Amino acid sequence: MHPKDWQAFDKKHVWHPYTSMTNPLPTFPVVAADGVYLELADGRKLVDGMSSWWAAIHGYNHPVLNSAINRQLESMAHVMFGGLTHPPAIELADRLIQITAEPLQHVFFSDSGYVSVEVAIKMAIQYWFAQGFDKKQKLLTVYSGYHGDTFGTMAVCDPVNGMHGMFQGVLPEHIFAKAPACNGDIPDDEALDDFKRLIHQHHHELAAVILEPIVQNAGGMRFYCPEYLRQIRQLCDQYDVLLILDEIATGFGRTGTLFAYEQADIAPDILCIGKSLTAGYMTLAATLSTTKVAEGIGNSPLMHGPTYMANPLACRVAKASIDLLLKSDWQKRISEIEGQLQEGLAVCKDLPAVKDVRVKGAIGVVELHQAVDMKWVQPQFVDLGVWLRPFGRLVYIMPPYIIDKNQLGKIMSAIATVILKMEQR
Repeated sequence: MHPKDWQAFDKKHVWHPYTSMTNPLPTFPVVAADGVYLELADGRKLVDGMSSWWAAIHGYNHPVLNSAINRQLESMAHVMFGGLTHPPAIELADRLIQITAEPLQHVFFSDSGYVSVEVAIKMAIQYWFAQGFDKKQKLLTVYSGYHGDTFGTMAVCDPVNGMHGMFQGVLPEHIFAKAPACNGDIPDDEALDDFKRLIHQHHHELAAVILEPIVQNAGGMRFYCPEYLRQIRQLCDQYDVLLILDEIATGFGRTGTLFAYEQADIAPDILCIGKSLTAGYMTLAATLSTTKVAEGIGNSPLMHGPTYMANPLACRVAKASIDLLLKSDWQKRISEIEGQLQEGLAVCKDLPAVKDVRVKGAIGVVELHQAVDMKWVQPQFVDLGVWLRPFGRLVYIMPPYIIDKNQLGKIMSAIATVILKMEQR
């Protein structure tokens, strides 16, 4: 097919995320990706500020990761994990146990971040069922959170301002506390008081608390202080409720520590990871649990088994990506990106359309007063040679860690330019 033909076919027949078939958002045909660049069919190259939805932390077409995939492909591309096992899964599980908090000793592999959260919820409910507390089936979380688009995960996303309002009548009903505000190192007392009230009131029916640590991502790109998370851990212990942390977006260095929970000096009972686990090469996620949870579930099997669970290609490239990250000076690189984001995005603070500018690690956020017009704004960024995917009122950057100063500067310049044009429309 000629590029124009397959673009026409795509528009007519292929559903893209968060859009409709009758009123689709614009799409741009990619034919290659290398380093931090996406190459379009017309030859234009875009600096990627999204890491392909926060996954491609090493950029694209990395020789070390390519080699890992190719070596594994020579022996085995896939094999079912039911009743079988294989070295790539064992070696990856060992590496994940080594780099996460000491209490996390057991790994369940799945094929997407959503599924890892579904598994975490199942683990928590099944744990309490095995302890004889079959009424502990609800979860406590906070507003402005996001944990996925499947039915179990939708139920713990923000029920008011999230994306899933039309499904309210069919979703399980959970309990939501006030979202913590960001105020430097000072915890949000009002939010903490609301959380304390709810966990005290409902602990007898709560299987777990589920949170995105330090950064609430697709629910609003909001940051909060580690002390809030530390006190949530204490409340979970006090009221005998499990703590699930969703690090699908924040894991593997994005916030400045390998995992965001480290900034609060705590450990979860259950941890969800995905996205950058394979550096964007393959779809893979994992749910880690403590021995307390794993043994507490007892002899009853955990009733979940994705077809592509622990896919050997994905496991092999995931371990290679983790080793590549740990061998690099990634902390320095994240710090440099953070400093440049703080300096470069500061110019946006004075723009009338801008409500707030905030930076955490390799995350830069420009929050606007009004929602962006995606049909207008996306081509504007492409014309300036950058790839960003705003949503709602947010224009944000989560770039590959290998991005250099000039490339990152180009993205930030494009943001200021487009916001100025937006004001003049």
